[in-house]
Amino acid sequence: MAGVQLLPKEYGYVVLDLALYSFLNFWMAFQVGKARKRYNVNYPTMYAVESEHKDAKLFNCVQRGHQNSLEMMPMFFMLMIVGGIKHPLLCSALGLLYIVSRYFYFTGYASGDPQKRLTIGKYGFLAMFGLQICAISMALHLLLG
Repeated sequence: MAGVQLLPKEYGYVVLDLALYSFLNFWMAFQVGKARKRYNVNYPTMYAVESEHKDAKLFNCVQRGHQNSLEMMPMFFMLMIVGGIKHPLLCSALGLLYIVSRYFYFTGYASGDPQKRLTIGKYGFLAMFGLQICAISMALHLLLG
């Protein structure tokens, strides 16, 4: 536990954000599973083909909302973990903004109208930009002392 003692107490909020995002990811995966049953898209098919499924676009929007979240997750986690060491409260707040916006990104996409993903989901990009600045600040702190 020696390494944990070096972290600021507030880093716990960063950890809670990461756990919260993991729950959101499980929920999105469950929504894809429900969509598979609803639109009859069996495994291992990743995306439905319109010639084979009349509701291909609806399923694909649910699948794509989750897939995009999976694509962004490693960068989100890395930026939270690194930037949170020096800026735990700011990263936690930005992380919450990202998580909430990611929920709306997914639900907007899953509506079947991909443009709805950006109504509130666009604010996730702002959160990621803030997290990038926090990670760069941490790097500069290490390099410049």
